[in-house]
Amino acid sequence: MSHRLDKVASLIKEELSLIFLHKIQDSTAGLVTVTSVKVSPDLRHAKAYISVYNKEKRDEVLEKVNSLKGMIRSELASRIQMRYVPELHFFIDDTLDYVEKIEGLFKKIHSSDGTDKNDNEGNTE
Repeated sequence: MSHRLDKVASLIKEELSLIFLHKIQDSTAGLVTVTSVKVSPDLRHAKAYISVYNKEKRDEVLEKVNSLKGMIRSELASRIQMRYVPELHFFIDDTLDYVEKIEGLFKKIHSSDGTDKNDNEGNTE
């Protein structure tokens, strides 16, 4: 990815985060974070990945964000100086789910290793 695309993606991420923080305040949605933004090479489309703290409400929050897409885009247009504001596409970022799953597997492995080592150490004395 070019340096310019990185800068544009970073700017959009920052501004979207502020829009979510100040303009889209919904207590039922809970904590919503913009985790990353990827911009197409022609700057016409931007994929924004959001993380929703309350896992049960992810689909509901994504639906609400998509229904507000026009308002979010026009708010973004007023905040950034670009010839063309990209079309926004929102996705749920489930990276943390994978991290939790892997951490759980590591804990399981370490707990079974710990019991094996303790058994072996007891037999050698």
